[in-house]
Amino acid sequence: MSALPAEMPAPPHTLGQVQLGRPCCRPETLIEVRELAVAYGPRTVLAGVSLDIPRGCITALIGPSGCGKTSFLSTINRMSELSPGARVSGRLRFDGLDLLDPALDLLALRRRIGMVFQRPNPFPLSIRRNLDLPLREHGVAARSEREARIETALRDVGLWDEVAGRLDAPALGLSGGQQQRLCVARALVLRPEVLLMDEPCSALDPLASAVVEDLIVRLRGRYTVVIVTHNLAQARRIANYAAFFWLQGQVGQLVEQGSHLFDAPEHALTAAYLSGARG
Repeated sequence: MSALPAEMPAPPHTLGQVQLGRPCCRPETLIEVRELAVAYGPRTVLAGVSLDIPRGCITALIGPSGCGKTSFLSTINRMSELSPGARVSGRLRFDGLDLLDPALDLLALRRRIGMVFQRPNPFPLSIRRNLDLPLREHGVAARSEREARIETALRDVGLWDEVAGRLDAPALGLSGGQQQRLCVARALVLRPEVLLMDEPCSALDPLASAVVEDLIVRLRGRYTVVIVTHNLAQARRIANYAAFFWLQGQVGQLVEQGSHLFDAPEHALTAAYLSGARG
């Protein structure tokens, strides 16, 4: 992976009165992947994937449909295991923790590594309960703490001023873009270290997409973000690093990764995909 300069200033503080995390974007590995393979039943969908995901940065996973990007994303917090017959092999470590350890506490893992899906999926509950429920599930007993964390999460995603007066209204009554930001807040309320995002803007109109994209950029530095996107212009705008996946013999594989992909791709296939000649 191409390293960025050793000394870079921290990004501007944009998320309110909270402590900014590590400066973005130093090439300090948080998630280490080596020879990762994913299969569903007899079908291997991903093989031989090795890459490092830097702490506090935005890493975009790009490539055509069906090349294993979402499967890769879902292995990071073991969501892939929800699919019948799923098998994962290789090495996958998060801050030194073996993510493929069968004895791993998955509830604790998914608190540290949150996920936002392609389509907004708020619970059919009130706005408040969408954030209160995961806090209760993860053992936050004090009501005052839950309320404070709910307000902080809603402020972080820019929703507080829009919904503060109707927290007990149905979440499904929000617009699509507001629902997606609520889903991001639902992940952030647990104070994760990593946020996985599977095409979070693809189901939104252009205006709502721009709001969510701006939000993702503001998360940089405080969170490590890994995002699947088919929008190459979006990836170019927001990502510090990119990883390009491609189908080789009906199996998804990593072709190239780094901070240089959009400006100086090293692989001819990467250049062809980014130019529109392939894919």
